Amino acid sequence: MKFELSRRTFMLSSPLHTSFGTVAEHEVLTLTLTDERGVTGVGEAAPLEPYDGVSLERAGRALEHYRPLLEGAPGFGGLEQLLAGCRTIDPLPVALAAVDLALWDQAGRRAGRPVAELLCARPARSVPVNATVTAEDRSGAAEQAAEAARAGFGVVKVKVGIGDDAGRLAAVRAAVGPAVGLRVDANGAWSVPEAVAAIGSLEPVGLELVEEPVHGLENVRRVREAVDARVAIDETSAEPGALGAGAADAVCLKLSRCGGISGLLAAAAEVRATDAEVYLTSSLDGPVGVAGALHAAAALASTGPLAHCGLATLALFEDLEDPLPARDGAIAVPTGPGLGIETGQASD
Repeated sequence: MKFELSRRTFMLSSPLHTSFGTVAEHEVLTLTLTDERGVTGVGEAAPLEPYDGVSLERAGRALEHYRPLLEGAPGFGGLEQLLAGCRTIDPLPVALAAVDLALWDQAGRRAGRPVAELLCARPARSVPVNATVTAEDRSGAAEQAAEAARAGFGVVKVKVGIGDDAGRLAAVRAAVGPAVGLRVDANGAWSVPEAVAAIGSLEPVGLELVEEPVHGLENVRRVREAVDARVAIDETSAEPGALGAGAADAVCLKLSRCGGISGLLAAAAEVRATDAEVYLTSSLDGPVGVAGALHAAAALASTGPLAHCGLATLALFEDLEDPLPARDGAIAVPTGPGLGIETGQASD
């Protein structure tokens, strides 16, 4: 297969403030694989170093290490074997995700069917998603939340652990009313005592879910036992044994952490075996990554409950015409062959 690798930078319309730092832009790697018949598949590696500790350079090295194997492959027909070969060379999940997405895209294009239909018999047609509030101040957060509610979002997500959490959440709740779910994400900003105290102070506004209040399974268990709010893990889900531990009410899964669609579906099955809920989110992925997550979510929604997913993130980028917009709080799963989107590519 022909192997091509390029870079693309997405600028955020306004900075995203989190407990691990402020994100103003996100650079991703786009992988294009073309077989001997000219069928192309596109994948994406989207590490977010302040969040996951993986640099773009590290992801690029892994993908370059895969190049000889992939260039020598005849094309789709051995997705599992190719992924296993790449994993043996370098088991970096975010790089494996790019290969996995490209191979699924290529398979769907060859079959003339969307990836979701290759994953299951009756995929969901749309995926419910949350809106993300990025403003740090009360008035800005309230304005963004009110706009999300008017647009039909059933859940809004607010970053916490960054100062004035109670004030911003009170303003958001007043703006959206009682019917909209309010999800908070601390990105592990707190210690166990801090998390218990913070959640206790925030619970009066009504919390749909508290994501990653602390890092570490044992810490999550201690927090969950001490609060009434439902607790989810995100970063902690990468800890060995975390997916099947049953330590949280819900688990956030990401393509980049699971190694692509194939790994994500396997991870979801492990989580669901504990009766915990699953949902998918983006790490500020580009259109390819979000499309891949939507196809995976469509398959998961056909087999069990799926919480609102954090996939309405392309709207956060400036100068990008969102190919996967949310309508009435949900994103339609692409129906074209493969991942179902066309992407422009920008090189170094």
